[in-house]
This record gives sequence, structure tokens and C-alpha cells, in this order.
Amino acid sequence: MTTGDPAVESPPLWFIKLRAPFFTASLAPLLLGTAIAWALTGEFHFWYFLLTLVGGMFLQAGVNLTNDYFDSTWGSDDINTEFANPFTGGSRLIQNGILPPQVFLREGVGSFVIASLIGLLLTFTRGIGVLYLGIIGVFSGYFYTAPPFRLAGTGLGELLIGLNFGPLMVLGSYYVQTRAPAWEPVVAALPVGFLITLVVWINQFQDMRADAAVGKRNWVVRLGRRRAVTVYGVLLTLAYLSLLIGVPAGFIAPFALLGLLTIPLAVRAYRVVRVHYDHPQELIPANAATIQIHLLTALLITIGYVLQRLVSGG
Repeated sequence: MTTGDPAVESPPLWFIKLRAPFFTASLAPLLLGTAIAWALTGEFHFWYFLLTLVGGMFLQAGVNLTNDYFDSTWGSDDINTEFANPFTGGSRLIQNGILPPQVFLREGVGSFVIASLIGLLLTFTRGIGVLYLGIIGVFSGYFYTAPPFRLAGTGLGELLIGLNFGPLMVLGSYYVQTRAPAWEPVVAALPVGFLITLVVWINQFQDMRADAAVGKRNWVVRLGRRRAVTVYGVLLTLAYLSLLIGVPAGFIAPFALLGLLTIPLAVRAYRVVRVHYDHPQELIPANAATIQIHLLTALLITIGYVLQRLVSGG
């Protein structure tokens, strides 16, 4: 594929199909959980970390691919005229006639199968906790848009995204390293969970009218864009409050406060949302900024745990 300008190459088809830039949603919590395990216990097993990372990527690939397929059968992507590519409205490869829908379903299910096989391997080598977390991830990822549950339209979708790509993934990667559960990775993952929920939340603004037309009743559809702006601000606040409260309470390592460095970016993003919530194209900088806030905050907290280990001399 090319853009029409021979000097400018567009991304490869597989890159667009998988929506690869958004794999930061799984990369960030998996890195954080591994860093917490090393900071608290000194445990770091490279090959198990690599397996966890590959499994997480295949899990998200399955979510992205099947979502494109089932959103097409649901009809929301087909009638969406306010989408902000590449942030909302799916990959558009089905709608533009570049690939048939069945490719997305087949490859999406295949990705879930590979993720499940890796999960089973980790279950046998690291512990039964991987199995429980994996079942939750595969079930909620596939049925996020797949019938009969179509969780994205029930009001549970945002909660499940926050849990799966926040506390559950962080806890899972911690568990793989240590073979034991703990509360600190769960609490330290709260900012990441709130912020990945925000990524989904802001992307629903441009999709709202199309989602409403097909009965996809996510919370932005239920509230309307104006009231959804308030929730965006509340979720941003909760992300940083969870750090500010968790550190003094002793639930999170002090250096995790590095995550607060993204507050200026968060303030700017909120201002864009507050002004342009009803203008799909003008809202695009907030879509991009929300993804940046999620990734940078997670990485800063991860760096904080690495520094904590180094400073403590463990």
C-alpha cells in the first residue's frame, strides 16, 4: 500500500490490521508487573517474561481482530462517518473493501488460541493462577463485541478493559515471575487501569452516534458527550489520586510517584476534551494525548520500581 505520493510509504497491511501502535495497552502493564516483581523479590526470569509478553500481545491481537469483525457485523463501523482514524472506527480495512471480514475472525480466533496455549504452558510451569487470569482475559476479550454477550454495549465494557489491561495484567506478569499473588501489583496498577479505561472512553466520543444507532450502549452513549467529559476528568483525577494515596499509605513504592510527571499533559488533554467534545476532528489531539498519558505514566511508574530496587540495594 502507498499513500499516492511515491516518496511516502504507508504502514504495512498487517500493521494496520492488527492496530499495532495500540499494543502499548498490553506492553505497559506487563512491564510494570515484571518490574514490581523484581523490585519486591529480586525475581526476574527472562524467558518467562518473554513468554508473558508474547502471550499478552497475541491476546490483544485477538481482541483487536475480532472486534473489527464483530463491529462490522454489528454495523457500527459501517455507518460511522465521524470516526477519527486510526483512533476510532476500527482499522477500516473491511469498510474500504481491502480485506474480507472472515480474515479478521479467522486470525483473531487463531491469536486467542496461541495466547491460550502460551497461558497453559505458563500455568504448568508457574502456577494455576495464570489459568484463572487467562480465562478472564480471553472470555472478556472475545465477547467484548461478540454475541451473545457483546459486553461493550452492556455498560460493563469499560470496566473490563480497565481491569484486564490494568490490575489483572500487572498481577499476572508479577505472578509469572514470583509464582505468588500480592496486593502491591494490584494497587500499583490502578493508575494504569484508570488510564487505559480513559483511552477507550475518549475513543467512544467520535463513535457515539454510530454506536447509538446500532444499540451499542457503552457509557458515552448512555451519558452523552457533554456529561462524559465530566467522567473523563474524574477518571484522570482518580489515576493520580491512586498514586498520591497509595504511596503514603505504604501500598506503593515511593519512586512510583514519578508517574505524577504526566499531570501537565493530562491537564492539556482535559482542556481539549472540555472544549471540543462535540467536534470529532478537533478532538483528535485528545485521543492521541490520552494514549500518551497512559503509556508515559505506566513507564514512569515502572522506572520508579526499578529505581526503588536499585536504591534499596536489594
